[in-house]
Amino acid sequence: MLPTLLEQTTTRVNAEIDPALHIWGWEIAVYLFLGGLVAGLLILSALLLWRPREQPPSRILQFAPLVALALLSLGMGALFLDLAYKLHVFRFYTAFRPTSPMSWGAWILVLIYPVAALSGLVALGPDARAWLLKKLPLGKVLAWAEGKRQALLGATLAGGVGLGIYTGLLLGTLTARIQWNTAVLGPLFLTSGLSSGAAFLLLFKLDEVDRHRLVRWDMLALVVEAVLIGAMLLGFANAGAAGQLAAEALLGGAWTASFWSLVVVMGIAVPLLLEGIEIKKHLPLVAVTPTLVLLGGLALRAVLLAAGQDSGFRMLP
Repeated sequence: MLPTLLEQTTTRVNAEIDPALHIWGWEIAVYLFLGGLVAGLLILSALLLWRPREQPPSRILQFAPLVALALLSLGMGALFLDLAYKLHVFRFYTAFRPTSPMSWGAWILVLIYPVAALSGLVALGPDARAWLLKKLPLGKVLAWAEGKRQALLGATLAGGVGLGIYTGLLLGTLTARIQWNTAVLGPLFLTSGLSSGAAFLLLFKLDEVDRHRLVRWDMLALVVEAVLIGAMLLGFANAGAAGQLAAEALLGGAWTASFWSLVVVMGIAVPLLLEGIEIKKHLPLVAVTPTLVLLGGLALRAVLLAAGQDSGFRMLP
């Protein structure tokens, strides 16, 4: 006879607990990564487009808000795959709970779509606008958006910041997982998202001024990311037995090799070194540098997601 649910839970014969606690899989890691990348794209594109230009912006900047929406849709698709009751997704929008990060996140994700779409219209150059107006009757919408240019870019910037912080708070508020129980997670994911957004844009052809700015912004974001990781580890080390257990997972435990090789070395240290050399020697940026940054951003979320679930398992009696 199969054991009852109570017996499964109390005697630890439960596929969801043994051999390791596992609730969230690759879908959430992809969702968190794409959410951070989209946040970075929205923030950086808004900053680079803030002042009107004599010449149309680089092609990737013209389409950056719209590309961000496509990536956000992919991320939400990954999140949808993770839902146990997919037909109940509408319930996120039947109420707004100010104390719930998930409620904030659900509404931020929806509100970003019209804001980014309108700012995307503003970002388009003359040729792209002419082509779009031939296909769709958007003349009045485009004229209205152009008149609200600064307000739309400001809303895009604010939406990007909110989305970037939310991806960290989503984990940080789950205090039962000691690996996620840190106030650093929100700023860390936001900073990593900015770095990922800059890296994504650097994969495309940009004018010299925009490229120079993005490389410097990426370097700054990587330095801040390294500082925040250090602050997180120090916070764990000074937070009693539970915090030390969380630190141990990344400082000698099961996730040490993955964290330091993929996140710290591949995703932060090597790109910083390469970007520093490229700026100092006036060398053209190679695609490998932003690619390493993007892989490091994904690894950061995947490792912390897995380590947090593992730490929750090891805290069980």
